[in-house]
Amino acid sequence: MLNLRNKFDLEMSSYSASMKMAEFSPKDSVLHNTSCITETMNYPDWVFINAGKIFQGIYRKKPPDRILVNYGSDKEQAAPEFKDEKSQRWSYELAFNALKYQDLLETILLVSGFYHSQPLPDEMTSLVVVMLYDFQNRKFQPRYLSNKGDAIEEVQEVEKLLSSYKTKLAAALAKCRIKYAAPTIEYTLPETVRKQEQRASTIPIYAWINTAKVSFTDVFNTLKREGFTQMNSTSGLDGFTYCLDQHCPDLLIFPPHLKEKIGNMEMVVKNQLILQDKSHSLAAHSVKALLNEDDDIIVANPCADYTIAHVSVLASQFYSNIYVCGVQSESKGEDMMDLFRHMECRNIKILKENFTNIESSDPRLQKAKLILLLPQCSGSGISDPVQFIIHEHGDTSLLQDLSQGFVSADKLNNLAKQQLSNLNHAMKFNKVQAIVYCTCSVYPEENENVISEALQFKMQGIKDLPFRISPPLIPLCSSKEVESASENFFKMETSKTSNGCFLAVLTREKNPSESISSKDVLACAASKGLLDGIQAPKASKKEKKKSKGKAQKSAHGPSVTQTKINEFLNRENNMISPRIQQDPKSNVMRKPTKLGAIPTNGTTMKITNGQPPIYKMLGRQPSIIRPKPGEKIELKPVQILLPPVTPPLSMTPIQSPGRYFYQRWHPVTRITSSAQVSYIPTMPQTGHPKHIPPSTAVKHPKPWH
Repeated sequence: MLNLRNKFDLEMSSYSASMKMAEFSPKDSVLHNTSCITETMNYPDWVFINAGKIFQGIYRKKPPDRILVNYGSDKEQAAPEFKDEKSQRWSYELAFNALKYQDLLETILLVSGFYHSQPLPDEMTSLVVVMLYDFQNRKFQPRYLSNKGDAIEEVQEVEKLLSSYKTKLAAALAKCRIKYAAPTIEYTLPETVRKQEQRASTIPIYAWINTAKVSFTDVFNTLKREGFTQMNSTSGLDGFTYCLDQHCPDLLIFPPHLKEKIGNMEMVVKNQLILQDKSHSLAAHSVKALLNEDDDIIVANPCADYTIAHVSVLASQFYSNIYVCGVQSESKGEDMMDLFRHMECRNIKILKENFTNIESSDPRLQKAKLILLLPQCSGSGISDPVQFIIHEHGDTSLLQDLSQGFVSADKLNNLAKQQLSNLNHAMKFNKVQAIVYCTCSVYPEENENVISEALQFKMQGIKDLPFRISPPLIPLCSSKEVESASENFFKMETSKTSNGCFLAVLTREKNPSESISSKDVLACAASKGLLDGIQAPKASKKEKKKSKGKAQKSAHGPSVTQTKINEFLNRENNMISPRIQQDPKSNVMRKPTKLGAIPTNGTTMKITNGQPPIYKMLGRQPSIIRPKPGEKIELKPVQILLPPVTPPLSMTPIQSPGRYFYQRWHPVTRITSSAQVSYIPTMPQTGHPKHIPPSTAVKHPKPWH
């Protein structure tokens, strides 16, 4: 303790000396001393105003018997206005840092006597707290303003009062550090919060390539021109280097110290390269892996705009539409659509209704086969809470818990109930075949427990098939920081290289009645050459080209064997379609009835190229329409026309064969001048059937027995 006190005395003496030098130095000397202060430590006045408004809404309220500092009434005040994303981040960072050190800053105000001696209204206490944090972070040095025209009277007044108390404020801070034996003020924070801050400085920068605006080759060439070198893994990231992510093929990884440089790159400004955490890129690629052509996607929550755009870019090749629910603000919707148009995302549609208020029978969503559910979560797996709140539209009240390193049980239960409600509602969409559920939480209450309870959900009066857990369709098992649970969940634990993430894919079970039919089995066997004597006709070049084009449209299209089966079945269906017949007497085209599919003796058929197409009808069975269960069948008399039979000259009894044969109709080789064809029944022969000489007599009686 004595050594620590001596250290503080040295700091205070050096601080006093620097203060005297700054006080009596000319203006140029003061500018030189403050030139080392970074831009983020010289916030303009409007950043303090916005940070004070944010802090007023998130500060931790204490019981009445413990209140020492009043923050005024809790009445709603005007929302902060941000000039750009940088100013928004500055305001939230300043407010969040003040929130983390709220107890320390309040103690400094009380010990120094500033709080009770200054005639400031309670409504300005939030502004005083955020400015005090910035003041002590600058070692109580004066702030330099580059533009005097941006000065705000309230900020200037508070800053003047704090400067007049700088010695007493610094002494109060030193007393607090001695009391808690804290070498720096960071040691007054809980250990979980300190580790979170350390991880935030080591996590790499992730950026996905917007292939709607730029190609992979252009991105790699641009990075090479700017001095970047591509590495094989994250272990070698240092200096101006980058590497490809092993899970998402369009995701690039940069070292963390290049954050400011990457953010100012032209490709980032033009939305060709999008800076975003990896967790939502995993969700977007899971959606792509489940897509088929013309499948629409429902984004259940108004999540990050960049996440929606990423799904749009990946789904564009499948001709899919993305429906985003819950965008109630018209101005917000217009801003989103402007961003999407700038990113070349043309397949996104905005819905004002909340997801839980949209019925599954909504005509706009009848083609939707997938639901992406990114519910509001605690963000407990995120190392940078400010970035999570800004980019993922998180609840700012979560900053209260994240500033202490844990989430309260009440807040966790409320989040879990909302997540379960969204997931249960997603299961009510009977045409949806898959649900992708993703959070940035490390708590089982928001992850495994929600999935487990949702799978037990029974919808009354709905006979839709239930959902089951399926493994995510991305190569997840190759990374060391990934834990793939036995229940097919995907989890990334928080580490120095990644934030925490939970991902689950629910797919609807298949209908048992949709089992493979005998025709499909026959087609599959024929396509593999397992049936002797049955050969599928070769596909024409046009059919092959068409089949190949369909296979390229879908990243997970049918296999080669399945393609052959489909081609075989298509040809079979075309061949068994009813042939158009023409009656020469009435000159009227008509289709044969089911029983008339086998022409009688008096039927005429059109001949093409001098050959009758009767060979295409050999062995065809009339299609049978099976009645539904409980359906009454009305029987009607049908007149059956049989071919003429002439008794043979010799009525020799014929022995009954030892096995049964199916009867087939074969054409007569001779064709009359009137293009009439006579048909006679014959027994099936092995090998090639022999031609039967024209005769009106049959060689066996009653062949239909």
